Amino acid sequence: MPPTLNPLKRLRSRRSKTSKSQKLYGAIVAQARLPDFYRDVGVPDSLDGRFAVLSLHLFILLRRLKQEGAAGGPLAQEVMDRFVGDMDTVLRELGVSDLRVPKKMRALAGSAHALLETYDQAFAAGEAPFAAAVAASLPSGCEDAELSSEALASYLMGCAAALERVPLSAVAAGAIEFPEVGRLKP
Repeated sequence: MPPTLNPLKRLRSRRSKTSKSQKLYGAIVAQARLPDFYRDVGVPDSLDGRFAVLSLHLFILLRRLKQEGAAGGPLAQEVMDRFVGDMDTVLRELGVSDLRVPKKMRALAGSAHALLETYDQAFAAGEAPFAAAVAASLPSGCEDAELSSEALASYLMGCAAALERVPLSAVAAGAIEFPEVGRLKP
């Protein structure tokens, strides 16, 4: 007897994967939107400032998924795809023409990749080099980039340590919690 074919099985499977990456991406976006980063840490509350904070949280999550090797790879790619889709939407909302969006997206993808690589190398070297990489990525409106980057680096090191204690199954389910930001003061 042939197996029963269910045309909706693939759709349900995709929806399940989508909701996992959607939850994870939503968690880092929600964290990056917290006013504490802009009010207390000193990151400018601007498009560039919010992009910097979002990129840092994206880095910490991708780093955690990368630690799982092949098991974390597909989910990391799905989260990165959501990030790229979100950036596409932002460009369109900012009024970038449909003809220019692909060129802008290529440039943005290249700079995001380089930024994530820089963070990865600096993170591996320790908190001081990581703070320097964070300072270099903060927008020019940051009043005291060195103090802000030190506070952010310390916070993100704590985030990384907290995420390392969370099993992949919980991370994949979107069950991630970031340490409190409110106590960060540059």
